[in-house]
Amino acid sequence: MVWIPALVEVGFGIAALAPFIIHRISVGQWRKKKIEYPLSTGELPPVTVLLPVWNESLILKKKLENLAAQNMRCSLLVIDSASTDSTVPLLKSWIKEHADVFDGTTVLEMQERLGKTEAVRQAIASLEAQQYHGLICMTDADAMLPPNALSRLQGWFADPSIGAVGARALRHQSVPSERSHRSMFELLREGESAHDSTPFLEGSCMMWRQRGFSSEQLNVHSNADDAQIATGIRLNGLRSIHDSEIYFEDIAPTSIEGQRRQKIRRGQGLQRLLVSHRKSWFDRRLGTFAKILRREAHFHLLAPILITGAGFAAVLRWSIIGLAGMPNGPLAIMHGSLALIELGFLTAWLLVRQGIKLPFLATLGTLFSGMEHLLAAHWHSLRGRSLHMWEQHSDTRTALAESDLN
Repeated sequence: MVWIPALVEVGFGIAALAPFIIHRISVGQWRKKKIEYPLSTGELPPVTVLLPVWNESLILKKKLENLAAQNMRCSLLVIDSASTDSTVPLLKSWIKEHADVFDGTTVLEMQERLGKTEAVRQAIASLEAQQYHGLICMTDADAMLPPNALSRLQGWFADPSIGAVGARALRHQSVPSERSHRSMFELLREGESAHDSTPFLEGSCMMWRQRGFSSEQLNVHSNADDAQIATGIRLNGLRSIHDSEIYFEDIAPTSIEGQRRQKIRRGQGLQRLLVSHRKSWFDRRLGTFAKILRREAHFHLLAPILITGAGFAAVLRWSIIGLAGMPNGPLAIMHGSLALIELGFLTAWLLVRQGIKLPFLATLGTLFSGMEHLLAAHWHSLRGRSLHMWEQHSDTRTALAESDLN
């Protein structure tokens, strides 16, 4: 009977990992085709910066000065999620003292904290009510942009097929496992963008056409508003791409547990997004983007469960061996081979968690670490616990306020 859990372990493991390996190979091929930055031959649409804030008094001035240092003019729309500190008074005072910095400034004050996605929805809805038809650049208060960030992102929209563009993250004080995760994230986004579109962009610095996405498309009971926008824009017929040439800087949560919570919260948002668009996984009208959605759905929804099933099968197999002894002949060779594979996977996972990066094992370890966070997100959803409320990491705000980032 010992061969039954062995077959289950192998079958579940292959089912979990094979699609990722296929996608990783595909991405490597897709990345060879670079997206050409368009040449602007006319006037580009105006830009409104959307800045959601909640209790950002420590870093708000630094963020506003960072936006003021951009090498192009823009309007500013700030929406406050019922801050309980001095965020709003500081904001209004700064705007009054720097009245000529932006083409226009709007401050929306929510009476109740309802989560970032609801704040973003209300901000977009206010622009729709004004019949604004330009570009929206969403950025977080703790994301510092280089002076050419807005103009670089704006330039992409000289191409009428582009609906959304996101920047890459340059994250300071991150643990090695976070850097491995970030490297894999950007590699996948680049390949998907070159081939068609990526469903996931970084909301800390992304820009999109207002006409490409409606506020009604946002699910306010979920997070990952940036991915909701990127995916929605592609489903509406325009492309969503990742630009690795432009970046934003922020500071990662200083503790491993803080970064873990951040990934679980993000994972739940992506899972909910992919489930909500399940009808698009096999929509032939979407072309290769449907394939990208299917693969991302497998990684985020099914693979964590399959990996867990393989793990339980391995524990059952070793329990049987412990009670009945190691079998002889071909079965002994099979179990010995599985033991070596299990040791390799476990080593890769532990090395990434400890910040040790080795070729191949780093990719494998990062994958397994991601499965761990996605499984935790599944567990929270199963318990009926939503993580969509804005969870601020105060340690990152303190570190940013004391840093020389600007």
